[in-house]
Amino acid sequence: MADDIPTDTLAETSNYVAWVSQEPDGEMVYHLELGAMTLHFFKEEWDELVSLVKQADKAIDAR
Repeated sequence: MADDIPTDTLAETSNYVAWVSQEPDGEMVYHLELGAMTLHFFKEEWDELVSLVKQADKAIDAR
């Protein structure tokens, strides 16, 4: 179908899914499905979130 938006699953656990879609305007949108909630991020926002999670993980490891 011509209206289909291409998607790709990035990672999946038993409770969560991270996936990306390529919108018709060419923009990549990143999605986090967290139970009943889905969060949507543009590329810059996604990069900032990934950086935040990495920093938090390092902080936990340093304890």
